[in-house]
Amino acid sequence: MKKTLVAAAILSLALTACGGGSDTAAHPPSAKPEAEQSGKLNIYNWSDYVDPETVAAFEKETGIKTRSDYYDSNETLEAKVLTGKSGYDLTAPSIANVGRQIKAGAYQKIDKAQIPHYGNIDKDLLKMMEAVDPGNEYAVPYFWGINTLAINTRQVQKALGTDKLPENEWDLVFNPEYTAKLKSCGISYFDSAIEQIPLALHYLGKDPNSENPEDIKAAVDMMKAVRGDVKRFSSSGYIDDMAAGNLCAAIGYGGDLNIAKTRAEEAANGVEIKVLTPKTGVGVWVDSFMIPRDAQNVANAHRLYRLHAPARGGGEKRQLRYLRARQPPRARFDG
Repeated sequence: MKKTLVAAAILSLALTACGGGSDTAAHPPSAKPEAEQSGKLNIYNWSDYVDPETVAAFEKETGIKTRSDYYDSNETLEAKVLTGKSGYDLTAPSIANVGRQIKAGAYQKIDKAQIPHYGNIDKDLLKMMEAVDPGNEYAVPYFWGINTLAINTRQVQKALGTDKLPENEWDLVFNPEYTAKLKSCGISYFDSAIEQIPLALHYLGKDPNSENPEDIKAAVDMMKAVRGDVKRFSSSGYIDDMAAGNLCAAIGYGGDLNIAKTRAEEAANGVEIKVLTPKTGVGVWVDSFMIPRDAQNVANAHRLYRLHAPARGGGEKRQLRYLRARQPPRARFDG
């Protein structure tokens, strides 16, 4: 899921990360959903991202049998789709990867005529996506949210010896003064450079979208300095670890961190999780449904688009705690 741009007035990161622009894709095919007759749909998606009840309703309504496989990083997805032999009909890449993958010819164009409620998608999100998908020809925004951090309040208070957090809450995971103390209860970083490095750059006061080798080196060196204090690197495993009390501070996707908070509450295990939104800035991401070049069930992919269209939506937001694409992207940042 996920993705990144820093929300403290730095909306350019997601727009330019990994190269958007007007370059044309490498001879991508256009979708022709009307010609499809298959009763299958193969989905490659983020874990904990689509409500199982929604999938069941789709299968009942359409008679289409779905198969879902999951990835936990954009790198894993990209390695699959760039082969041109993904074996899937629908994926959900993040904005930072979309432009490069379109240029590589990894996706088919969508048929907006087959998505009746496409016009309800938030215009600001579509404008944001145009920087990497000119004309919005390939990607259908689905969820957006934030990259931030969460803490186990009791464990952090015990490790720090106080309930007072640093003024810049990112110090908890980047400043050796704090990481050395939280090492005892567990810190987690993203295992994706696309997600992790922009946050580190911003923490250092640099452009989170910088491609300057010196800036990147500074961010990497800063994280190397606290590497020994970081317990794990994960793009999804921190959910269960936070909920179980096995970590006390985790950088993650806002929706995932809220899932961890909910799971801990439901388990009534004494774990109290607080999802932070540092005033110095958080990351913002947009994930979109896209149809791989080798998709065999294009019509069925469009049928799922229709089911998830903004006019029909809401269930996934309540169940999974991400923000639907119909909502204004600057209205709130609760991931």
